[in-house]
Amino acid sequence: MIGMGKSISHTAASMSYGMNQEKGSEIVHSQYLAGETPREITEEFKVIQEQNELCRKNTLSFVLSPTIEDGRKLEREQLKEMTERFLKEMNLKQHQAVAFVHRDKEHVHVHLYANRINFQGKAYNDSFIGKRSQQVAERVAKQMDLTTVREVQQEKLYRMQHVRSEIQKIHEKVMARERPRDFDQYIKSMEQNNVKVIPSINRQNQLQGFRFEHKGTNLKGSEVHRSMSMGRIARQMNFERNMAQRIAKDKSMQLLGRTVNIPTSLTQTIIKKTIKLAIKVVRDTGIGI
Repeated sequence: MIGMGKSISHTAASMSYGMNQEKGSEIVHSQYLAGETPREITEEFKVIQEQNELCRKNTLSFVLSPTIEDGRKLEREQLKEMTERFLKEMNLKQHQAVAFVHRDKEHVHVHLYANRINFQGKAYNDSFIGKRSQQVAERVAKQMDLTTVREVQQEKLYRMQHVRSEIQKIHEKVMARERPRDFDQYIKSMEQNNVKVIPSINRQNQLQGFRFEHKGTNLKGSEVHRSMSMGRIARQMNFERNMAQRIAKDKSMQLLGRTVNIPTSLTQTIIKKTIKLAIKVVRDTGIGI
């Protein structure tokens, strides 16, 4: 579950959004309030807020978002319990508050509004309110056996690591079996193995690197593995000498049917790789000795 919070001054407008009937909203919790419409509730808030005219942002606005899976299971009473636990953990049980659930999208979530001014006219301390909201949401999720943000992040990290590993293995297989002679061949071979390679080209038409898309995940080469940055991929290529000479002369290359500029560092990498290949040929064949 995600928890977000902030102090606001536009109470009426925000509360009207919270109670938007088009979003399938309904009140799941109300405390120290008699009104049921945004206008009525805002007026009741104002009665208390007039005791502290120095406080401008005098309403606390929170959004509590369970995961999609948890949201499907939560009935009105459970959403009410979730809201009440959150208010208690935030030390807001003695403040006016109202909560609306939105079910217009697949992602069920609660909009919660609390009067920042208590019945003694004192303003609630909103320091680090965003961070505290998330920490309390984590505690409430654990109390109710709901999925926490940390658990979601860990699951995403696990999936990401799996995808990274798959992309790297496919890259290594392509390099070993196909031995591509330029980036076009490399991109085609990777795509045949279900990895889309997307060149990153800036406004100056200069090639900056590559992104890799696989199973819905899009990553920079260096995010997949340090061996998959543009320069390191170039080192693994088998560029032909004539192509390397043209690249060195023009500071550009043909890539997927268009001419792109390339950085000096990449040009140097390609030239060095070509020289090494030439030396290897001489050694292996004895030609030139």
